[in-house]
Amino acid sequence: MTTTPPARPLRVAVLDHTAALGGAELALVRLLDHLEDVEAHTVLFSDGPLAATLRARGHPVEILLLAPALATTDRHAAGRSPLVAARNAARVLPFAIRLGRHLRRLNPDVVHTTSLKADLIGIPAAWIARRPLVWHVHDRVSPDYLPAPLVRLLRLLARLVPRHVVVNSAATAATLPGVRRLTVAHPGFSAEQVGPAPAERNLPEPPVVGLVGRISPTKGQLVLVRAAARVLRERPAVRFRLIGDALFGEEDYAAAVRREAGALGIADRVEFPGFVADVAAELDALTLCVHASPTPEPFGQVVVEAMIRGVPVVATRGGGVTEIVAPDDAGPPLGWLVPPGDDAALAAAIVAALTDPDEARRRAGRARESALRRFPVTRTAEAVSEVWRGVVCRGRCRRPRRRGRRGRRAEPVRRARRTCRR
Repeated sequence: MTTTPPARPLRVAVLDHTAALGGAELALVRLLDHLEDVEAHTVLFSDGPLAATLRARGHPVEILLLAPALATTDRHAAGRSPLVAARNAARVLPFAIRLGRHLRRLNPDVVHTTSLKADLIGIPAAWIARRPLVWHVHDRVSPDYLPAPLVRLLRLLARLVPRHVVVNSAATAATLPGVRRLTVAHPGFSAEQVGPAPAERNLPEPPVVGLVGRISPTKGQLVLVRAAARVLRERPAVRFRLIGDALFGEEDYAAAVRREAGALGIADRVEFPGFVADVAAELDALTLCVHASPTPEPFGQVVVEAMIRGVPVVATRGGGVTEIVAPDDAGPPLGWLVPPGDDAALAAAIVAALTDPDEARRRAGRARESALRRFPVTRTAEAVSEVWRGVVCRGRCRRPRRRGRRGRRAEPVRRARRTCRR
């Protein structure tokens, strides 16, 4: 009696241009932690904390260095004009060829890219390796988030090149019109990130309001500092914590935030602890978590992280954050949403949340239940794995047609499907 050999795990090569621990990279670590029947091999274009984190968690990772001048090029500088974009493409082509040859040696079933730079570099690399390409887009491809020439290029390529596009929110999906094969997979939380219910939290006294995220114009620390000055007129005991550090050349913005706090006379009420490894501990020490991005966020992972730890949230409306905090406009509120860039509205919402702690606790309780139901990383892993398997099966299960007499096409040849039983 013959038996069918067990199907081997799916092999995936994951590409990322950065080794910094940004939101997309932390989401990648959680995703890799929860994959089943998948062998993922990560290739980074620079060295850094992400590589160390992946190795510590037992995930294969290697560094294929991209020239620092290209690896650190800001997306706004890289895409400000078609000429600049073409020049950068020519400069990166030798690296893409080297990467493609390396991927061919790795022999994955699918190539998965997780950043905009990796998306673009992955196109020639996957073609050289003769492997299907999947994009994982974590940025809104919109002129309010990226340079207009880059937006046009990415939208065109997303329709034509990758076999499938994974996005982190419906808001991001809306910025990629015309992409036929697209899946929304929200960045998920892991079980160890879940904290106590709001009723079980010990609230700090005096109240502490915090923002967690890298210090960047897209995160809105400047807006929060201006709102803090308004809050302190009514609640002078409140302390503010801006938790995070400047990355990707945004030190000038960080300096501007500190100067603004000094100019407003609140420097002694605003703390800058810098990067912290234990975000959960920082969230637990907050009375209120603020999301202050002046432009719509693609998703907003820190909002979910605050919700699953029972911390009330005040956030700016727009992008993926609206999906998180207000999934049903007719339902009871899960937090407070304010217009982006409006420090007066942000201050008013913070004061309202601090003035009525019972209402803040009720909203935080509903938010926690909603987030626990909608955003577990197991759902993310299932969705992304299904995309990979679908891409591989579409490639392997195409049925060629035999040529009949006089060149006419006959019935398709039937192939064994065992390669797709994964």
